[in-house]
Amino acid sequence: MLDRSQHILLLEPYYGGSHKAFLTGLQGQLDCCYTLVSLPARKWKMRMQLAAPWFFEQICRLVEQGTHFDGILTSTFLDVAVLRTLLARQGVDLPLVMYFHENQFSYPGQVHDPGMFQFTSINFNSALCADRLAFNSRYNLETFLNGIHGYLKKATDMDLRHLEEQIQEKSIILYPGIDFQQIDTFVATRAESSEGKQDKQNAPVIVWNHRWEHDKDPETFFHVLFELVEAYPFQLIVLGQHFRNQPEIFIQAKKRLKQRLLHFGYAENREEYACLLSQGDYIVSTALHEFFGISVLEGVRAGCCPVVPDRLSYKELFPQQYRYAEGKLAEHLKGLLARPLSFTATEARQLTEKYNWSVIGMKYRKWLDFNCINRMNRQYG
Repeated sequence: MLDRSQHILLLEPYYGGSHKAFLTGLQGQLDCCYTLVSLPARKWKMRMQLAAPWFFEQICRLVEQGTHFDGILTSTFLDVAVLRTLLARQGVDLPLVMYFHENQFSYPGQVHDPGMFQFTSINFNSALCADRLAFNSRYNLETFLNGIHGYLKKATDMDLRHLEEQIQEKSIILYPGIDFQQIDTFVATRAESSEGKQDKQNAPVIVWNHRWEHDKDPETFFHVLFELVEAYPFQLIVLGQHFRNQPEIFIQAKKRLKQRLLHFGYAENREEYACLLSQGDYIVSTALHEFFGISVLEGVRAGCCPVVPDRLSYKELFPQQYRYAEGKLAEHLKGLLARPLSFTATEARQLTEKYNWSVIGMKYRKWLDFNCINRMNRQYG
């Protein structure tokens, strides 16, 4: 178990979004000392290529100032092989664990990019050089191992198949903790003040709360709503982070679904976000890639019934009745809008509570036992 006397160095080359939320929640579970060194969440390719020498310089500066660390936790946007090599040349040998929020073998691009192999190889070499690996879902781990299998087969004159097994042996699945406190507080307050869903208009409210990017497939979502809008009553809340360049479909949707919109855009704070989620009846995903699914689980915690594709990590998170078959979203939603599905607060908690930081924190404290890692390294080194 994690020793309170330990000092953990948290390195995050992409400090934003789910990566930032993860570390914020984790820090609340660590009953030891920690230091966070990070870079802003932008230019992910450059982070993978050059963050290692930058972090090396920061670590050396801290060590020169007399700071002692017992181990390092980092994510997949860092080239661990380069970092550990640079540190070793300075006589700094720290155990290192790596958390996989995603893996580059399974990250879909809009266009075919032969250069993506450099990023899959960084993930692969980093996994080889780390002491322990944790993946945020079984889907993430399995797609990574499958990607490695295909990658190593390309080396026709080198037999490296055993490396896949080495990586698998030091890998575990650790679902990311989620901080539901704001959502729970707001939902409870609304229930106590009788401002809950029973006071809304009768039309069911559909929620979509994902990044406004192509890998979340907003085109499929909105085209299904365009199909349903003439025949079925519903209201719509569209949330999610968006950037300067966003899919054209959002402009179309705002015009064509104007009469159904309760909200359209980013929620500026967690309270507003929780308020909007609590107004929903169904939370929908059309994601083409999803290594976990925090946004859907947040919606479910707020009382929304999940409507998710029968693929990706969703197969781990939700029972069959909440998943729709490939190409069947319209049919699934038609059924729900015609015959609303009862979804209780008890069901919402049953689906989400196991991801609460208060429940899952102990597993992270066990995984981050750097004293244990050091003992094992001495035994097998």
